[in-house]
Amino acid sequence: MTVPLSKSSPPLMEIHNLTKTFPVAQSLLSRWRGQPQRAVQALTDVELTVRRGETLGIVGESGCGKSTLARTLVRLYDADRGSVRYGDLDVLALRGADLRQYNRRVQMIFQDPYSSLNPRMTVEAVLREALSVHKMRPAGEQPARVRELLKLVGLPPEAAGRLPHEFSGGQRQRIGIARALALEPECLIADELVSALDVSVQAQVVNLLLELQERLDLTVLFVAHDLRLVRHISHRVAVMYLGRVVEVSDTAAIFTTPRHPYTQALLAAAPTLDPSQRTAAPAITGELPSPLNVPSGCAFRTRCPHAFDRCAVERPALLQLKDGPEVACHLYDSAAPLTPAPLRVAT
Repeated sequence: MTVPLSKSSPPLMEIHNLTKTFPVAQSLLSRWRGQPQRAVQALTDVELTVRRGETLGIVGESGCGKSTLARTLVRLYDADRGSVRYGDLDVLALRGADLRQYNRRVQMIFQDPYSSLNPRMTVEAVLREALSVHKMRPAGEQPARVRELLKLVGLPPEAAGRLPHEFSGGQRQRIGIARALALEPECLIADELVSALDVSVQAQVVNLLLELQERLDLTVLFVAHDLRLVRHISHRVAVMYLGRVVEVSDTAAIFTTPRHPYTQALLAAAPTLDPSQRTAAPAITGELPSPLNVPSGCAFRTRCPHAFDRCAVERPALLQLKDGPEVACHLYDSAAPLTPAPLRVAT
């Protein structure tokens, strides 16, 4: 389980109005007709604060913008607008050496351990490259540091001389973690860290991440679609829907008393082994709207059982409730016609 985190922990990263779109290629016929350029709305005015030392889980359906958010935070994608503050740094304005220094402090671990490692480089070469490029250790000290990193992630010293294809998926992901730790980061962004691994290996890698966080005082953004993993590893959880954060709360609260109708539906749709909690009714009605044509107002209104007129014309802001959670839903405004009771999930 996660180590308890003080609610007074200072913010490490503050994200405001972060927006990212991806233009869709036009056909010649569309250009000839003068049709406007279409774009996928991947992120829309994302508001989020990451506290120092915490694990913040990012969850949502496929296509909700989780991975786009992760890649935008490490500057693999350039945001269209908004701001990301990391301490006193304006992340979106960083260039050159300043951006490289930021990338050393904030490292990303990718989803696919099979494609994120150079198949022609030994593990030692992979780790020494990271140490050399960022000048973390002089050449004479690098072999010893490589052995330290391998030990840190639970791999034997002889792994240094082997190629990536000689390892299992879980071992490759450990190598990816070692490569990130080689730069001695303050923050790790884990994008679907274990989704490509066998279930039997997932728990081992997640437990390793928890151990490393406590030992190295890391801040972790854990992007995942598996609610069970997020519940096990996170201090807080942010729920995303069609590019927006719709709810942020402590992990215990979000899994026992979710507030946003989408969060409630997401948890109701999660599989359970308890026969008494199973139901034949669908948790979410309707289809996920296309990010090319996001509904006006609240993006979830087309699938929400509580939607009313205001939801179609006004996009709800992410507001903090008196008891702590942040929710983007008109049902929690004073002018709402009703306030749905929070769904209570058996723990």
